[in-house]
Amino acid sequence: MGLFTKKRRDAKWIKPKDTIQAIVPFIMPKRTDAEVSSTVDIDITKLVEFVDKQNEKDLGYKMTYFHALSSCFAKTVFNRPALNRFVKNKRLYERNKITFAFIAKDKLSDSGEERIICIDIDPKDNVMTYSKKVAVDVFKVRKEGSNEMDGILSFFTSLPKLILSIIVRIVMFMDNHGISPKALTEGDTNYATILLSNLGSIKTNSVYHHLNEYGTNSVVITIGTIREEKGKKIVDITATLDERIADGFYFAKSIQLAEYIAKNPELLLENFQTKVEIEDKIK
Repeated sequence: MGLFTKKRRDAKWIKPKDTIQAIVPFIMPKRTDAEVSSTVDIDITKLVEFVDKQNEKDLGYKMTYFHALSSCFAKTVFNRPALNRFVKNKRLYERNKITFAFIAKDKLSDSGEERIICIDIDPKDNVMTYSKKVAVDVFKVRKEGSNEMDGILSFFTSLPKLILSIIVRIVMFMDNHGISPKALTEGDTNYATILLSNLGSIKTNSVYHHLNEYGTNSVVITIGTIREEKGKKIVDITATLDERIADGFYFAKSIQLAEYIAKNPELLLENFQTKVEIEDKIK
């Protein structure tokens, strides 16, 4: 790890598959230059039934539709590893682990404080172990009122404006060259594989959400309110992605896979790393 090497602590360098993928980061050096966004409706009728059935059992916590839907995305990432990549300093990398992040309010009001939640996903996780992790972490953060990243941000934002500006420039430089200390990256949503925003919790539709230059996050997904159409449960999701990590066909197939898993929720009881073959099942 250093200024003049491809090595990073959090990822491995990936050789571009072709000349186009190699040159694009030079043509579009910023992540925000390479954003693509798509909104799709997903039929989650069977997923809702699956969650309701699980909650009839004595789980010790409540599994939510958000837990189950984000589990679909987790299984998709393990099946579509290019989604776990990012471009930094014009180089393509694949993370050493898969992390999901989202923001949880301690109460659903304008005055509610936002708390950062980051979940490392184990290949052997399934919807049951993952949903419990999320439930426990959300409860813990809401009870304690903060986590380590909240404390770090509070310290920095308490500094005078000039000093903070200098520190931010230094941190941005370290981030670009892959030399940021672990204390600044662990638990930061900007370094997550996917940043999720559950807008259904505030009864609104999914929206386009921009990517950031800081960090390594290349995929943001917002989830809208579940609605009923012709007897089916439908939810809209909007995904924003950095097209430098893979082509449009790859992204389209990834969304199709997530939808297929949502329609076949029994697949979520398998380990997330278990392969799902869909070539002969979707077009």
